[in-house]
Amino acid sequence: MGRLIKAEFRKTLSLNAWWVLIIPLVVVGFWMSYGWGSALNDFADFIGEGTAAIIAAQVGLSADQLPVGLMAIAHGVNIAQLIPAIFGVFALAGEYNSKTITTTFLTAPNRVSALSAKMITYVVWGALYGLLSFGVAAVATLITVSSERLPSTGEWLAALGATVLGYVLVTLFGIGFGAVLNKIVLAVLLLVGYFLIVENVLVFLLAGKTDVLGAILPNGTANGIVGGVAASAMGVNSLNVPASLDVGDKFGLQLAAGAPGVISWWVSALVFLAWTLIFFVAGWASNQNRDIT
Repeated sequence: MGRLIKAEFRKTLSLNAWWVLIIPLVVVGFWMSYGWGSALNDFADFIGEGTAAIIAAQVGLSADQLPVGLMAIAHGVNIAQLIPAIFGVFALAGEYNSKTITTTFLTAPNRVSALSAKMITYVVWGALYGLLSFGVAAVATLITVSSERLPSTGEWLAALGATVLGYVLVTLFGIGFGAVLNKIVLAVLLLVGYFLIVENVLVFLLAGKTDVLGAILPNGTANGIVGGVAASAMGVNSLNVPASLDVGDKFGLQLAAGAPGVISWWVSALVFLAWTLIFFVAGWASNQNRDIT
């Protein structure tokens, strides 16, 4: 198994995808955290007036209690986590596209060993992307957020752990998604389209009928792993948002935390793990007897 894992690392490092994808990850992660950190910090400065003060009073928060730093980090790492998902798509779908899957399977004792080595390798890659994404989001947050609104030591560590966990899971999700479709361009387009557009529109349109749709669908639960840490510090989730708020304010409050529909980080992690297993197992099964010639 050790040789297969080493071969997988050599294979990924020999391609350009791993470092090319770092560029959008760093750019998106930094600027999303920078933009949200700056905006939320300004929001906290003026929270004593208008609708902002009403919302804050209803959820029992003052300006200084808003977890601005965590919210900024959550937005940066949540948007950037599409990058490891795309990287995961390349794991199997990319090999079928380049025809290297034949060598991969023929040089391994069996397909289970080959796929297990690939899974372990991409878990490491997902963790590395998570560490990098958290790092750039943290730098952007430190630049834009006032010191009194930065996370505590425990919150920094919680956000870091949630980011690494989320990135490992989205990488595995990408592997399974790509393996099921087995067409790299189609898989990437559908993945990006669903995560950025389809689910967000669906959750927004149905926000007046249900507050928890984002807590059961893939994008919402992936976002909820880190967003749930911010929501927990904020004291809000889909089960305890004040009923007196209208639909728009409820959605805005959840969006500010980084994950509309979030219940808690660990619930989001478990639900997204279930989605990951569904696609990963389906992709695994479909590749046991797939023709490689």
